[in-house]
Amino acid sequence: MREIVFDTETTGLSYSAGHRLVEIGCVELVNRVPTGRSFHRYLNPDRDMPPEAFAVHGLSEAFLSDKPRFPEICDELIAFLGDCPLIAHNAMFDFGFLNGELGACGRPLLLVDRIVDTLTMARTRHPGAKHSLDALCVRYGIDLSARELHGALLDAQLLAQVFIELTGGRQIALGLSVDEAARARGEVPVARSAARPARSFVPTPEELARHSAFMAQFDEPLWGSAASG
Repeated sequence: MREIVFDTETTGLSYSAGHRLVEIGCVELVNRVPTGRSFHRYLNPDRDMPPEAFAVHGLSEAFLSDKPRFPEICDELIAFLGDCPLIAHNAMFDFGFLNGELGACGRPLLLVDRIVDTLTMARTRHPGAKHSLDALCVRYGIDLSARELHGALLDAQLLAQVFIELTGGRQIALGLSVDEAARARGEVPVARSAARPARSFVPTPEELARHSAFMAQFDEPLWGSAASG
């Protein structure tokens, strides 16, 4: 099963209020195993960057000025997303911006039934707890050291780990391997080495003597009667 975990950064809180996407990051999972495939783009929003948004992600107007506009990356993004489930944290926020940009390009909108919201999942699984991405990473022991500011690709990578934990944890992949992720990318996996030979555990003469002395302490042991019967 293929799934896409994604995150966005924007100039503000609402597409309908004139705000735009400035970054999108996507991570591919197959059978809840990251395949290594990702999609990441910075976008020129053709507008100013409010200070409060810059404080969140650190993406300035100057940095974004030479980046592609959404219509330029639209086809590539649609191809990467495919028709699989789309996973995001507080998903309706990200879907609102994606559908706003897709609609402005005259493209079909993403269907709501593709949405998997990890915020809703976390609230159900951990009622009364904190449910931010940071809080969930701390809860599940996921390394946050690289996350100084919000970044769409990094946050999608972190969220992918959180999603795996929310849907059963790392133990669900015990029967899987890097080879399976390679096969999902259409690569030929490297052959594995032969199984390790069985070890031989032979007692020493001293161990056999101690065992015999120990067994001699028992008068009419039950296992002796069973053996003689």
